[in-house]
Amino acid sequence: MRLITVQPARRLVQAGLLAILAIGLILAWPARSISNAQGTSVDLALVLAIDCSYSVDDREFRLQMDGMAAAFRTPEVQRAIADGQIGRIAVTVALWSSHKFQKVSVPWTIIAGPADAERFARVIETAPRSIPVAGTSVSEAMRFSGRLLQAAPVNATRLVIDISADGRNNSGMAPPLVRDQLAAKGITINALVVPSQEWTVLDKWFERNVAGGPFHFVLVADTYDDYAEAIYRKLLREITGPGIS
Repeated sequence: MRLITVQPARRLVQAGLLAILAIGLILAWPARSISNAQGTSVDLALVLAIDCSYSVDDREFRLQMDGMAAAFRTPEVQRAIADGQIGRIAVTVALWSSHKFQKVSVPWTIIAGPADAERFARVIETAPRSIPVAGTSVSEAMRFSGRLLQAAPVNATRLVIDISADGRNNSGMAPPLVRDQLAAKGITINALVVPSQEWTVLDKWFERNVAGGPFHFVLVADTYDDYAEAIYRKLLREITGPGIS
């Protein structure tokens, strides 16, 4: 497993400039910020967006879901949640494939202790692949995840989209436009990529086109068998907060 960290300063400057150029796109998003929503205060609102495209078979889908469930059961992840300033986070799981297909698999859930984490893990590991197999639209996965954050019934200190994928965008709009739009709203987009023989430098593509917002990063799992370890480390970093390696 390899960690690719992108320097935040350069991306933030670029995001600011592109946000001005793309102001028409930005204004098209809902005006209500999640920070102004009425609800429970949390350290983090996190969307876990799982690739269900043609390139992901049923075994690989299950490895993603089971890996997430296992991560939330670990004492380290549970301790990271408890050690936050507020001591709880909100998480939802979304499935995605082409620009036509995105779906909430596990609704927004507050995790404030081991019992919550265990209940969430049980739901994840039994959740079906309830979305059509189709192309790969990373851009629409990002847009859908952004809308979920906008509608989340919590007051969140940080907003993060966690994209898992094993291929490049081949459906929907250009990912950099969506990334810059989300980054301008203070949303961080991180990625966990599983390179294939076709996309051996997939992490570089995600660095350039997908990862964005404050302290974003890209993590690489060499195969789906390495996914559980990778998502465990990724969740620890996302829950603990910016600037933590």
